[in-house]
Amino acid sequence: MLCQAFRRFGQKLVRILPKEQQRPETDTAISLSTLDLVVLSVDHILGAGVYVLAGEVASNQAGPSFVICILVAGLSSVLAGLCYAEISSQVPHSGSAYLYIFITIGEIWAFITAWNLIFSYVADTAMVVRTWNLAFDYLRENRISQTLHENIAPHVSRVLTEYLDFFVVGLVLFLMELPTLRINNFLLVSRAVTMLKLLILSFIIITGFIKGDLHNWKLTEEDYIKAGLNDTSSLGPLGYGGFVPFGFEGILRGAATCFYAFIGFDNIVTRAGEAQNPQRSIPMSIVVSLLICFFVYFSVSAALTLMLPYYKLQPGNTLPEAFLHIGWAPAYYIVTFGFFCSLSARILGFMLPIKQLIYKMATDGLLFPVLAWIHAGTYTPIMASVIFGIIAAVMIFFFKLTDLLDLRSIGSLISHSLVALCVLILRYQPEVKNGANEAEMQEENGPSAERLTLQRLLFPGSSTPTPLSGWVVRVCSLLLVLPLTLLCLVLAQWPVLLSGDPVWISLVVVLLVFITGLTGVIWRQPQSSSRLHFKVPAVPLLPLLTIFVNICLMMQLTADTWAPVGIWMLIGFAIYFAHGIQHSLVA
Repeated sequence: MLCQAFRRFGQKLVRILPKEQQRPETDTAISLSTLDLVVLSVDHILGAGVYVLAGEVASNQAGPSFVICILVAGLSSVLAGLCYAEISSQVPHSGSAYLYIFITIGEIWAFITAWNLIFSYVADTAMVVRTWNLAFDYLRENRISQTLHENIAPHVSRVLTEYLDFFVVGLVLFLMELPTLRINNFLLVSRAVTMLKLLILSFIIITGFIKGDLHNWKLTEEDYIKAGLNDTSSLGPLGYGGFVPFGFEGILRGAATCFYAFIGFDNIVTRAGEAQNPQRSIPMSIVVSLLICFFVYFSVSAALTLMLPYYKLQPGNTLPEAFLHIGWAPAYYIVTFGFFCSLSARILGFMLPIKQLIYKMATDGLLFPVLAWIHAGTYTPIMASVIFGIIAAVMIFFFKLTDLLDLRSIGSLISHSLVALCVLILRYQPEVKNGANEAEMQEENGPSAERLTLQRLLFPGSSTPTPLSGWVVRVCSLLLVLPLTLLCLVLAQWPVLLSGDPVWISLVVVLLVFITGLTGVIWRQPQSSSRLHFKVPAVPLLPLLTIFVNICLMMQLTADTWAPVGIWMLIGFAIYFAHGIQHSLVA
């Protein structure tokens, strides 16, 4: 009796949303071409990150090797983008990673993904607002902070005066968000802002390579002493000089933070209902926009670290400040103008992804229905805007800029890893032609109907996927997550491995053997021959590499970053087990 209860409970956690229940969402007022989707994606990706990351990563994490951090983060994003491109060809409906995971590996994983993405979007909101305020305050020569501290400090606590300016800006922007217009009204604005961003960033790239000094990539201790920064043999917080002043550890840590730079391309899949030909245009726009943004980010990072020494990069107004260093004051104001246009455009729509995701989860029964209440005139979820706008304001109070960058990255790293897992599973599933109910019956009874033997495990005897082979791939794929995570945890202790400790080396060998064995079993299963507009090459290796790289980047984040994520997940599990598991529409 108890075993049956646990079995029913487990089946509820992995309930799958039938693909046939999803209908393409159409809007006769909106028709997005591939070029429109590329523009929207580039607009999302080239946001605050291009202005913020250099001051946060190059100055105290990576130095000139900031360009390598961008390269690693870009590689991870391109791998994830390929997985998004394939799965969007199979499921051309709006819904983002939440929908893809729901129809592939189950309800609990979809909830975890969506709940973390909501937290990431809120952190992104807080980060953009705080960056906007830092840059504006810096432009005004810190007059806002000085005025608040001089006039208010005698009357209120020091903590409040330290962050009061952030709170005021956050509150004002939150009030601006309530009457948000429908998204089609912003398409023209997005095109103009994207063109402005690309023009200004192109100007920065050209200027950086003209005015740059290669010596800034190979600074020595004498350079620090001449600058008045060090008078001892220890460079301390400045690193150890050269192209990699903070060592290999600094590159890994910086790459995890730089992952933020490429976040945003996955928002394209939420526009499937507005695309003219989603199965073709969404995969193409994802790949093209990622390649464009990777080239821009890599070029800007190289130009910036050549223009001035990395230790002079300051957070908040990094790119404009570089032009003051080379004596181009007019360019400083031009770049600053582009900076504020970019951030302001991002702020105008900062709640849109949160609203779409919360509305979808609430209509699916996983969140409280009150969160799906929509204002009739503005199509805005009222309660969702109020609750998560307040959470964003609180995060502005208590988190540093680097912390907000890392918190934004965690949700996307998790969702990208699970989407790669979905691609791996879906590629080996049998085609279903007679409806979702029959598919569920085949999946449930298939493994028991076919006899699973060691020979059939390695030699399936069929050129097309069967229910048994699909079940084998699903189980092996889920089992691979644990050893991959353990391997990344062990590799994070790479100084111990380099010392030749036999215990750690033996553990790595065992994990590699286990991972190789499961990968070999998956590789031996027949793949689906369905024609898609885009397919990920080298399956199952490339999706597994995507998961491995993403987990490695997550392991570089600090415990201070994971602590609020853990608290957020506890709140999410309380909501899911108290409400979502009982009211899910899939049941």
